[in-house]
Amino acid sequence: MITKFLTEVSTRFNPFAKRARICRIFLAQLPPNARTTMKITTKLLPRESMEGSVLKLKFKDGKEMELDTEKLGIKDVMEEVDRHSRGLNRLADLTGN
Repeated sequence: MITKFLTEVSTRFNPFAKRARICRIFLAQLPPNARTTMKITTKLLPRESMEGSVLKLKFKDGKEMELDTEKLGIKDVMEEVDRHSRGLNRLADLTGN
């Protein structure tokens, strides 16, 4: 997963819910130095909460993504992140940055 272009990651999930697994795996996939290169915010919901899991991402170009982890799997989430990051990487290569 390409995390070079991520500036902010916000998650909200119930750690006891089955579908919260996607948020936990995504957070585990971030590199060890992620806290120094991006802002990471995690909100844990109480056990009895009926709210769904949400993953919000912000990229260096200003694009914001709000991914519903109730409907998407971890491969789908990583594919969305990589798709936009590859576009930003191509743009950076063309401009020489």
